[in-house]
Amino acid sequence: MMTNNKHTYAKLIPVMFCFFAMGFVDLVGIASNYVQADLGLNDAQANIFPSLVFFWFLIFSVPTGLLMNKIGRKRTVLLSLVVTAISLLIPVFGDSYGIMLVSFSFLGIGNAIMQTSLNPLISNLITGDKLASTLTFGQFIKAIASFLAPYLAMWGALQALPTFGLGWRVLFPIYMIIAVIAIILLSSTPIEEEKPDKASGFKACFALLGKSFVLLSFIGIMCHVGIDVGTNTTAPKILMERIGMTLAEAGFATSLYFIFRTAGCFIGAFILQRVRSRSFFAFSVVLMLLAMVGLFIFHSKTAIFICIALIGFGNANIFPIIFSQALFAMPDKKNEVSGLMIMGLFGGTVFPLAMGVASDAIGQNGAIAIMMIGVIYLLIYTLKIKK
Repeated sequence: MMTNNKHTYAKLIPVMFCFFAMGFVDLVGIASNYVQADLGLNDAQANIFPSLVFFWFLIFSVPTGLLMNKIGRKRTVLLSLVVTAISLLIPVFGDSYGIMLVSFSFLGIGNAIMQTSLNPLISNLITGDKLASTLTFGQFIKAIASFLAPYLAMWGALQALPTFGLGWRVLFPIYMIIAVIAIILLSSTPIEEEKPDKASGFKACFALLGKSFVLLSFIGIMCHVGIDVGTNTTAPKILMERIGMTLAEAGFATSLYFIFRTAGCFIGAFILQRVRSRSFFAFSVVLMLLAMVGLFIFHSKTAIFICIALIGFGNANIFPIIFSQALFAMPDKKNEVSGLMIMGLFGGTVFPLAMGVASDAIGQNGAIAIMMIGVIYLLIYTLKIKK
């Protein structure tokens, strides 16, 4: 039994490397702020970048769920890593509006494929009650890449990097190298997979949304990622608007969010082994609700930082709980349910677009109000979670 556990943990190492690569998508938040500054864009124009990234989740998630039935989950993850590596290579050749649009598009496509296939791949290694905590630990690894991105961008911007001449864009080739390492590790790791799901058509897959809990979970993930991308993108703008910080100074807010999201994932991996998912989910949502109210009323740097930290900690475990609940609800349709749940990351397109329009109209309070809608929905969803 001990030997089997050791083999399982050994196989989890390359999978966790893939989770780190999954976190590359979160660089779009700080990157869009730098592109906005470089090209003189308004909020609505700049928010097109994160919206574009998550638009591809709408297009590729369900087809990826079906693709897994044909080529397997591991091969699908490897495909996603290749696309991700390509997306990170493109900005090396320039930072024009067109180049960044292409790069972020490939980044979104790669991440859509990765998130759809990597989460169910773990279910081949970990089953039962430990699945949610393992997915949470994967989110912890993912969050490390997320909070490192603003620091790498800031380092590149301040150092001027005579060797590469990339400035803040140096984070792209650094992450590309890690993506290549993940490809090598996973390709050399044998993983025995379950037999493909029987359903193989788009109609059968989308029909699962007719199940009320699957639909509620789908909307829940839309709200989670909307809050995630929204905070990632808007936190620096709140500080710039209210405190008068520069972008380089305000960029710390994005890192702060991911630091606490990382801490939340790490702590949550242990809490979820001892506490009911429903109770911890409710606690997490209440933290975000209090933080959103705080962002409306506070104008001091310390208070705003505390609110951002609370959102990061509160939003850390929302995804793995919803995702695992959805898989448990339809255990014989894991690939299809995974595709639908990851399609819910399309919320990362809907929320930033709405937030950009709202903030251009009435300031950053407009963006906060949009995120508040997502938090209120998650509070309602709590009642549907199985104990």
